[in-house]
Amino acid sequence: MLTAFARAFKTPDLRKKLLFTLGIIVLFRLGQHVPIPGIDYKNVQTCMDLAKGQQGLFGLVNMFSGGALLQITIFALGIMPYITASIILQLLTVVIPRLEALKKEGQAGQGKITQYTRYLTIALAILQGTGLVATARSGSLFQSCPVGGQIVRDDSIFTTAVMVITMTAGTALIMWLGELVTDRGIGNGMSILMFVSIAAGFPSAMWSIKQQGKIMGGWLEFGLVILCGLAMVGLVVFVEQAQRRIPVQYAKRMIGRRSYGGTSTYIPMKVNQAGVIPVIFASSLLYIPALIVQFSNSKAGWATWISQNFVKGDHPIYIATYFLLIVFFAFFYVAISFNPEEVADNMKKYGGFIPGIRAGRPTAEYLSYVLNRITWPGALYLGLIALVPTVALVTLNANQNFPFGGTSILIIVGVGLETVKQIESQLQQRHYEGFLR
Repeated sequence: MLTAFARAFKTPDLRKKLLFTLGIIVLFRLGQHVPIPGIDYKNVQTCMDLAKGQQGLFGLVNMFSGGALLQITIFALGIMPYITASIILQLLTVVIPRLEALKKEGQAGQGKITQYTRYLTIALAILQGTGLVATARSGSLFQSCPVGGQIVRDDSIFTTAVMVITMTAGTALIMWLGELVTDRGIGNGMSILMFVSIAAGFPSAMWSIKQQGKIMGGWLEFGLVILCGLAMVGLVVFVEQAQRRIPVQYAKRMIGRRSYGGTSTYIPMKVNQAGVIPVIFASSLLYIPALIVQFSNSKAGWATWISQNFVKGDHPIYIATYFLLIVFFAFFYVAISFNPEEVADNMKKYGGFIPGIRAGRPTAEYLSYVLNRITWPGALYLGLIALVPTVALVTLNANQNFPFGGTSILIIVGVGLETVKQIESQLQQRHYEGFLR
């Protein structure tokens, strides 16, 4: 693998792409440490030191922003608005006929959908930026910090507008940097930036576990977390690469004097067809009750019950609800992202059929049957991976976020595999030994 890296840097065009990607990553990390105007940075650092990794309700967004959310920097919103906009557009494609027609138009239609995604990203960034400023001003961003309500220096409308505009511009800049990496670098730009944001928090989280450990100076807990992380990475790689290949045979056709078709191929159906989206959906949905209680400041019985069962995340009701939501969203997302009838119609149109299955409706029913059967292990796998951090925190009696969380491991391994495959394909074009050999 090291030899492959050396050969990749010896190839001029591939070296330029790798160096360009690394340059964008450095610029992205610098932006995550530049505070926005109107923030008392000393008070922010004081609250960060007192929190000691307890990120509470904002842990997911803070992870995707590389820790920039709680530091309230120009990249505080991170890539989360773009992810949310992309998911919303993908869901609306199934509901709105106009978007579905654009999706079928090919590259031109996809460009239009990308433009809509950018507009929606800016709108969501304005909304989330306003919410973040209001949360920081009220002191809810760091509830246990005595100076949490003194983070925002000025409460004027002008200062608030400048802060929101700065964070929105930061989101737009992240979106532009991601597109630059996609066009001129290696891999998918948004995925690379997401990978960097998540991986940036690993060293500090691991060192916190070592410092708070009680056995052998914390080294035993540190080693157990490392072993658990390696086991999770191996499991994720195994499942993410697993797929059910459905054979497809195309009939031979004579057009003029030429023969077309007569080839054999397959339809790859991954075990985890939904990816990490069900975990993000479930996490976001479980944040809503706690956010309602946090901003309502109610002392009613329902608010107390939610605070006891849906805030810390170690309650059996929270764990069971989280697991069931992941399983539900896994089936839901697979149902809207993979259309067996459309696949069957395309196969029939080009003379393809599954051996032993009639073309048309029987093929769609067979694909639906296989999809439902293969989604079950994928959904259960996602649920178990997502619950590992909760179980680890309870077992180790730790106060900080578990670094090898289900969402972070899924994203890091998935992005890493796809990026390595792209470098591998470019090396193979030049007859070089690749990474995966």
